[in-house]
Amino acid sequence: MRFSDLDGKQVGVWGLGRETRSLARQLTERLPRARLAVVVREDPTQAAAEEWWDGAEIVRPEDAVAALSRCDVLVRSPGVSIHKQELQELAAREIATTTTATALWLAERGGRNVIAVTGTKGKSTTAALLAHLLSSECATHLAGNIGRPALDLLDVPVDEWVVLELSSHQIADLRQGPQVAAITNLYREHIDWHRSENAYRREKLRLFSLPGVAACAYPPKFADIEAAVAACPKRIPFGNEQGWHVAGERSVLHPDGTLLAADDLPLRGSHNALNLCAALAAIDAAGLPRPRLPDALAGVVPLPHRLQTVFDRDGVEWIDDSISTTPESCIAAIAAFPDRPVVLIAGGTDRDQDYAELGRAAAERHVTLVVLPVTGSRLAGAARDAGLGEDQIITADAMEDAVEAARRRATPGAVVLLSPAAPSYNSYRNFEERGDHFAGLAGRNALASE
Repeated sequence: MRFSDLDGKQVGVWGLGRETRSLARQLTERLPRARLAVVVREDPTQAAAEEWWDGAEIVRPEDAVAALSRCDVLVRSPGVSIHKQELQELAAREIATTTTATALWLAERGGRNVIAVTGTKGKSTTAALLAHLLSSECATHLAGNIGRPALDLLDVPVDEWVVLELSSHQIADLRQGPQVAAITNLYREHIDWHRSENAYRREKLRLFSLPGVAACAYPPKFADIEAAVAACPKRIPFGNEQGWHVAGERSVLHPDGTLLAADDLPLRGSHNALNLCAALAAIDAAGLPRPRLPDALAGVVPLPHRLQTVFDRDGVEWIDDSISTTPESCIAAIAAFPDRPVVLIAGGTDRDQDYAELGRAAAERHVTLVVLPVTGSRLAGAARDAGLGEDQIITADAMEDAVEAARRRATPGAVVLLSPAAPSYNSYRNFEERGDHFAGLAGRNALASE
């Protein structure tokens, strides 16, 4: 279903996020015969005040099936799981077609000149790098999960390129594929939304079997990714010597001899060097000319909350990596500072992750570990089992306590690293709020200690 197919339809939306707000605005401005009839949200008393919602019935989830029976189409926010009982009932009764605003835009465009980037971790950085590199050669737009709703690009000409970051939540019921699909990696994540790890992997990897996908960029070390891309007409690997890969001291190398030295790379960490490999492989998959390297990397800076320096004083650097919601991402963050003492602040919502490998990494690096509820106790136990001394483990009840403890333990030359290895929902609305709180406390506590 395309966006233009909504003209004359009764439309329901579930959730009020960036995507559904963009949908409401575009319906009002472009499709006068479409009617936004129902809005489903957890707290109907907090309905949006924008004029686009005027006349819509605001209902709770328990009343959704009855209310949406009057609609032709349901547009869900990405945070609303396709596995919710109500959506399963709607599908079984064939009451309304369920889609997303991103899917409507992608179908409207037919996927042409779209490079979609997904993955458990690194997809935002890879998408941003890709858009930055392409923009040095041609008109390029960046949208999707990274922030700008895809429907805001309805007027972008088809001959201009779009880099679209896609989460598994957006891919799960997608029906139109992009021209090029790229994936960074695949780890255990989002089990609460997908209901199982197998479902998460299946619904993430279905991107490569969608209509319109003509080429892909992928890391061959993941067996299930290799299986998923096997039928793709054009496959460009990265991360091994057959494609762009990280060599030596964080340099990036291609089999044709093209080399980017460590000093040319704008972002910390070998994982970010690998993200650059993914971006360059996506350009090759699209058949586009490579930008002039390393010149095209000028101006690249870390995205917020991704190994972002938020304070630097008295030889101690405070790093916000609040985007880290998995053990794998935290391991990569620690590895980004190979020659410096690390005081790690970690812990958050429990998603049944395995912390054994992260515990070993912390012990091997002799990290000073400051742990927060809820997963902090599990991480501390894994680190103890791996040999980290008790004097290197500090328990904190809240971020304020963690930052103060880190300040006391950090010596000149050290890094205080917020890389929680868990989501934030037990204490914060999202990882952005968590990172902002850490950044504010870092500056405040450091200055107060003078």
